[in-house]
Amino acid sequence: MQAQTADLLTMRDWLRWAVSRFNEAGLFFGHGTDNAFDEAAWLIMHALRLPHDQLDVFLDARLTPDERLAVLNILQLRIARRLPAAYLTQEAWLGDFRFYVDERVIVPRSYFAELLREGFAPWIADPDEVADTLDLCTGSGCLAILMAHAFPNASVDAVDISADALAVAQRNVTDYGLDDQVRLVRSDVFSKLGKRRYDLIISNPPYVTAAAMAALPEEYRREPALALAAGDDGLDIVRTILANALRHLKPDGLLAIEVGHNREIVEAAFPELPLTWIDTPTAEGKVFLVNARDLKAHT
Repeated sequence: MQAQTADLLTMRDWLRWAVSRFNEAGLFFGHGTDNAFDEAAWLIMHALRLPHDQLDVFLDARLTPDERLAVLNILQLRIARRLPAAYLTQEAWLGDFRFYVDERVIVPRSYFAELLREGFAPWIADPDEVADTLDLCTGSGCLAILMAHAFPNASVDAVDISADALAVAQRNVTDYGLDDQVRLVRSDVFSKLGKRRYDLIISNPPYVTAAAMAALPEEYRREPALALAAGDDGLDIVRTILANALRHLKPDGLLAIEVGHNREIVEAAFPELPLTWIDTPTAEGKVFLVNARDLKAHT
């Protein structure tokens, strides 16, 4: 491979070569980028320790031999192991927030990031009055951290069944200086939360159906299956949450769950439950909302 890249001198040369090799290898993009060019640019800039938003400035810069080797190594890993780029760089972004990630957690991606950026308006009237919040299936802790920023006066419980995931979450919580505000709990959904009640519960749980799991691209198979698979119809965890949420919501509390492309499955499974489907700037009908009063009336 190195003989084939001997004539690649500038970053522009390497970027063109990487895009060609990524397309040739049939890589799948869905962990922060959606195309070969952006993914290659991200990995190259990371390998060279350059700011990701200044690609154009450096395109014609010639790389040193050591830099060429570093770029080649990360590009080869992406092709040979089909690892998501976030695992190679050990970082992922939700908006302006950077998170440490590795193969113990899925790569952060959630429509909740867009909702929390606006303080969950209009469903939360005053973010400063929110006192208790819960992030179920927290993974890397990314949404719990966004909740802590959105609701500065709230305590945030972040729950996951995976000890490995919580170790990653702890690193991120500490990096953001939120150890006093965010409490990490190892629990199978609500099982270890006692009588705790919340103003807002959010969850981006496992929701991939069995058929979809069988068809996942290799890149998604590098993520923990525990954080993706949720039974034949993708609702195993959602059912558990809905069955137990009322005991952990305050009288005016809200529950919001992200279910991806499973809206029709959810509506068929819970036809009597009045669900509000929330649109975000980039998606429609991927998150539903239900309040404690409606849960009480239909349980």
